[in-house]
Amino acid sequence: MPASLSLFPELTEAAQDVAPVGLRYADDVVPAQMQAELIDRAATLDFAPFDFRGFKGNRRTVSFGSRYDFTHGRVGSADPMPDWLQPLRARAAAFAEIPDGDLVQALVTEYAPGAGIGWHRDRPEYGKVVGLSFASGCVLRFRRPEAGGWRRACQALRPSSAYLLVGPAREAWQHSITPGDRLRYSVTFRSMR
Repeated sequence: MPASLSLFPELTEAAQDVAPVGLRYADDVVPAQMQAELIDRAATLDFAPFDFRGFKGNRRTVSFGSRYDFTHGRVGSADPMPDWLQPLRARAAAFAEIPDGDLVQALVTEYAPGAGIGWHRDRPEYGKVVGLSFASGCVLRFRRPEAGGWRRACQALRPSSAYLLVGPAREAWQHSITPGDRLRYSVTFRSMR
């Protein structure tokens, strides 16, 4: 069994060995210096608790380019993507094999120890999803309904790694982030449909 999956001994071997089609993952996408600069920059950001229709999540976020307004159910405006995020956006776009300008949203998330994300799919207004991890790792879990229960899969996300969600991984599978025991940051870039 891969080490990244041993965190979930309750999963059967059959459920663990099927990565969703449309998930691409790579380690060491972001150089150490760029990661250190992002972590330093994060200390200066105006994070706010994640708000889902009045429910405050245990993570803090700040959006650039656009943001999803869960209260009104639509994409809204956000501050423009700052210059310091452009090199990171270029790396994310290269990983996704799309032009930089296609990534119109950047969501910077701070996960305090114990913070994660519950099961969800990204909003349908957005297209490709590229996530970059910093400071510490976590596990990205996947599930999709099938006869008799759920099909499940996991992907360890290491610091400086990237993942891409397209096709079935984006549309048919839900995903969640496990709570970690150390501070973690992520930058999630999204294209529009």
